[in-house]
Amino acid sequence: MTSFSSGAQTMSLMAFIAVITVTLLLCVMTGPDRDDLGEFYTGYRSLSPVQSGLAIAGDYVSAGTVLGTIGIIALVGYDGVTLALSTVLSLVLMMFLLAEPLRNAGRFTIGDVFTRRLPGPAVRITTAAVTLTALLPLVIFQLAGAGDLLSVVLGFDADGFKTGAIVFLGLLMIAYAAIGGMKGTAFIQIVKTVVLLGASLAIAALILNRFDFSLPSLLDAAKRGSGAGDAYLASGLQFGGNELDMISTQLTVVLGAAVLPQITMRMFTARSAAAVRRSMSWAVSTVVVTCLLITVIGFGAAAIVGHQGIVAGDPQGKTAFLMVSQAVMGTDQTTVETLLFTAVATAIFLTLLASVAGITLACANTLAHDLVAHGLRRKAQLKDSAEMAIARTAAAGVGLVAIAIAAGARHLNLQALLTLSFCIGASAVAPALIYSLFWRRYSRTGLLCTLIVGSASAFILMTGSNLVSGSPQAIFPDQDFNWFPFTTSGILSAPLGFLAGWLGTVLYERDPADQRMRYEAVEETILAGTPAANNASAS
Repeated sequence: MTSFSSGAQTMSLMAFIAVITVTLLLCVMTGPDRDDLGEFYTGYRSLSPVQSGLAIAGDYVSAGTVLGTIGIIALVGYDGVTLALSTVLSLVLMMFLLAEPLRNAGRFTIGDVFTRRLPGPAVRITTAAVTLTALLPLVIFQLAGAGDLLSVVLGFDADGFKTGAIVFLGLLMIAYAAIGGMKGTAFIQIVKTVVLLGASLAIAALILNRFDFSLPSLLDAAKRGSGAGDAYLASGLQFGGNELDMISTQLTVVLGAAVLPQITMRMFTARSAAAVRRSMSWAVSTVVVTCLLITVIGFGAAAIVGHQGIVAGDPQGKTAFLMVSQAVMGTDQTTVETLLFTAVATAIFLTLLASVAGITLACANTLAHDLVAHGLRRKAQLKDSAEMAIARTAAAGVGLVAIAIAAGARHLNLQALLTLSFCIGASAVAPALIYSLFWRRYSRTGLLCTLIVGSASAFILMTGSNLVSGSPQAIFPDQDFNWFPFTTSGILSAPLGFLAGWLGTVLYERDPADQRMRYEAVEETILAGTPAANNASAS
């Protein structure tokens, strides 16, 4: 069940080559053709709400979301479904609470949002550091798993092929980010979203057809195939009955998933407040449909492939999507079925490419705009051409670092890196954005405390979790320095981030009246929809 027909492998390889060619051409055709920051960072806000919404959904539904969530649902059932629902809820909260204020207050990065009312180089530098700390682990996690996944699809088991696949995908993501900019990567995300939706819909329909489109029959078969019995459809299987651990994980995902910088930067590409509302409506609808399809596919994997078959392919279930796609079509595949499997493999390949390209672009943008142009350079304004050159160089630098680490650590289970990104989003980025956009009294000291304490607490607590040591799924499974009793840090680090911001503001506030005046000066812009692009960005 873990090997695929030679015809499917050959066709998948040809499809991958075609995808690389088309997406590179898209980047060249839609990328900035001159040294213009507005074009590189926002694509001149030229995307329609539908295009922008599909791009947001593409950035949001990463390879980790698709493959990891399907695997978790297949292995632990109910707990995996709650994770998918938490993912949807996070984007819904972004749509109703933060999307419009972000678009109105920001220009290119979340550093622009923070300095809109709390200017200063320290804010810029700290924002850049937090962005890199949150996003670099996410790139490494997805790149490290890419080699094993491509080896499964294409049938090459050699270590050299897996390492080469990581390097090749990493170089592609650098090219996409550096050449395409915001608009180029957006079109890649759109293509990825459409292909993923189509492939997932086809596989979900085949799974449901196997069970006469009866959900109770599918769930009963999944329960039997899971080997866990009634516990499969009840809460607690993933966390061993530890309800606080489950709450911590859900809190982390709800607060952290949608505020990561590669998602928030898409808010700045909307033409107006009304456009960002429509874009988010399309994004949420797309993510809801995707998560519903993912849920069906996960249950289908448990029902058709079975727990033992899934674990044999990958202990975390990351190959469950591919395995159930093969199983539902049978061993004697027709040409149409081979094409469908190729579409599934292509969707996964595109998801990997698009996800890492979007994250790399977000890292490059904050390094060039927040760190260099406004954080370290305090007097003379940097020319647009120079800032764009720095952004493209930063994309290469971030990409090369990620490639080196991913290639060296690909033998390890790096699930902790994905979790760390969400924890930093929930503990540092979310509190800072909420306070900055809605609390009149919030001060620069409070903002720095939020970012530093939230990030540091998430990082420190994660080092003591069972994803780092003390469990089979840990980075260091043979060692045990596990002192934190939860899988994610959100239940403690998120409140610490909010508390640090409040204490930093209350205890070290020099002039409360001045802080209120600063906020009132931009309040109408943030809440009423005056475009921030019409105003000079604070440094």
